[in-house]
Amino acid sequence: MTGLFGLFGGRTSRSLESPAQPLTSAALAEFLGGVRSDAGMSVSETSALRMPAVWRAVAVIAGVSSALPLPTYKEGTRQRAPFELLRNPHPDLTPVELWRFAYLYRVLWGNAYVQKVRNGGGQIRELWPVSSDRVQVEREPPSEGNPTGKWFWITDDWGVTHRRTSYEIMHIPGLGYDGLTGCSPVRLATQGIGLAQAAEKSAARLFGSGNMVGGVLQTEQRLEPDQAERLKARWKAKMSGVHNSHEIAVLDSGASFKPVTMPNTDAQFLESRQFQVTEVSRMFGVPPFLLMATEKSTSWGTGLEQQAQGWVTFDLNPTWLTPTEQRITKELLPPSLYANYQMGGLLRGDSQARATYYRAMRDVGAYSADDVRALEEMPPLPAGQGGDVYLQPMYMAPLGSNPLAPNEGQPAGAGSNRARAASLMAEAQRLLQTPDETEEGS
Repeated sequence: MTGLFGLFGGRTSRSLESPAQPLTSAALAEFLGGVRSDAGMSVSETSALRMPAVWRAVAVIAGVSSALPLPTYKEGTRQRAPFELLRNPHPDLTPVELWRFAYLYRVLWGNAYVQKVRNGGGQIRELWPVSSDRVQVEREPPSEGNPTGKWFWITDDWGVTHRRTSYEIMHIPGLGYDGLTGCSPVRLATQGIGLAQAAEKSAARLFGSGNMVGGVLQTEQRLEPDQAERLKARWKAKMSGVHNSHEIAVLDSGASFKPVTMPNTDAQFLESRQFQVTEVSRMFGVPPFLLMATEKSTSWGTGLEQQAQGWVTFDLNPTWLTPTEQRITKELLPPSLYANYQMGGLLRGDSQARATYYRAMRDVGAYSADDVRALEEMPPLPAGQGGDVYLQPMYMAPLGSNPLAPNEGQPAGAGSNRARAASLMAEAQRLLQTPDETEEGS
């Protein structure tokens, strides 16, 4: 069996011939797949990508999320249990490409849909991404054949609409308010994105029309076209280029040169464009420095590091990764397995801070050597080398043992743990004595 639904084309058309549908610019924009903003720009999930800040925000979220390792584990243990479907989910797409599509649709449309292709025995063998603009979701009373009550109306590559249930479609909704589908961030940010696109278009027209000139040669008399061209050519020949810097200009016929500088209104216009980048950053939850906007933040060291870790902790993980983990665990894996992204590499600080933290956790018996190696994405130590041994703080003895008890089969004496502990305590007391106490004791 192959996937029924591809990625492109097949968008359900909206008829403008209905008498109930007014023929307005807004209706035309909606028919073309977008919403017309007050700035005069039609904004849709695809046209929003023309704004560089939106493209970058989507690329960061989808790229980082899909590139993270997604291993599976046995329930109740920390033991990995590889699952073939996640390792090779599609006959053509790699796992990164498949999940990048899913995150792309969630970021832009607020919903991701993946078709579950099953074999004759009902086992899921392939996963096919479905373009979100092809899907309409409805809910009916749950039934034995459809316990969730969700129905997905999906248009395929040939314009045929299919009705499917959650048995065949995995739905990962974003933030929403009806418990059925997620809201499209692009539709909610239509005004802000439309304003940014209008400002970019206005700036392009301004510079393209040649209104931003360097200066004006002004005379007291009216010049014929050929006279004006000769005066302009003389000015450029004498005053243009590095070799003519600091030269003295001589103008005749009452001519004067007035340089043209950017007015304050144009400077404020550029500031408004920068503010729209901040608006996009706020809407998608991506720090401005990841959108290459570092004007108001440091571009060095721990400042950016802490911002990046804050993004992973407060936005990437709870908003994007955890819902995907739980949906995969719920619909794709057997009850004995669960999926969990590896985010250790994203959350690492500098090497000195990590070493201090690991040492402290090792000293209190919270981590073993293998635990530390796992956090650093390293394999465990070979069997018999004590990688799974936990230590306790006092005397760094194996966790659970009594360092003051005699060794098994050996009486308490010079060679026992008790004797060694007593010797160490006596030495510590001697070193802690003050010089006066030492003299009196002698």
